[in-house]
Amino acid sequence: MIGSDASAAVATSPDASAAVTAGVGTGPATTSPTSPPVTLLIADDDEVTRSGLRTLLAARPGIAVVGEAADGVEAVEQVRRLRPDVVLMDVRMPRRNGIEATRQLLAESAEPPKVVVITTFENDGYVTAALSAGATGFVLKRLPVQQIAEAVRVVAAGEAILFPAALRRMVAARPLGSAEALPKAALTGREEEVLRLMATGLSNPEIAESLTVSLETVKTHVGNVLTKLGAQNRTHAVVIAYESGLVVPGFAG
Repeated sequence: MIGSDASAAVATSPDASAAVTAGVGTGPATTSPTSPPVTLLIADDDEVTRSGLRTLLAARPGIAVVGEAADGVEAVEQVRRLRPDVVLMDVRMPRRNGIEATRQLLAESAEPPKVVVITTFENDGYVTAALSAGATGFVLKRLPVQQIAEAVRVVAAGEAILFPAALRRMVAARPLGSAEALPKAALTGREEEVLRLMATGLSNPEIAESLTVSLETVKTHVGNVLTKLGAQNRTHAVVIAYESGLVVPGFAG
């Protein structure tokens, strides 16, 4: 069910406000009255949740809900037909789960939609797998609808939704992945430093201020990190950083 409990762990964490600005851009997305609305597809196997999300998000400015899907197979079919900007993707669905659907969407299109995982619990192991498959970020179902709507707008603008505190908790509950990922990537010392700051939820301008370098320099480092790690996006790079052990749960920068 969709809730309005602003006391959710993610919503009240110190880095929650950074979650909507932790992308490759310079800040949260804004919606101009003349801008076309962000088109959204909602994929969730629970009809009540799906209907509630559609009703609530369709009422938010700058968002047009163009379709629904009850499982991963239908989600892929609907994306092919409707070409939405963003897919709000549940992960535990029948026939094809959200992880497999995300992977297929990113593999079969040169311009796939942005995928935002929506889940009930921040310690859901499926979420980190979905992020590794290329999802741009995740939101909790119990977040206030305005925060979910802002997440949709932000990823449509090319940024990433990253809740570092919740991501730390998720990764802490999982065994470490391959510790060879980072050594093989041959990151420079500065690139590792940038990756650690990315893991705390800092935006590019905030990293530039922290390191006393230009924004363009930070963008170059971030691009190099993504390329060397083979990361789908910024969030995927942070997952790799945690799972490889470069950043450990509890790290705060």
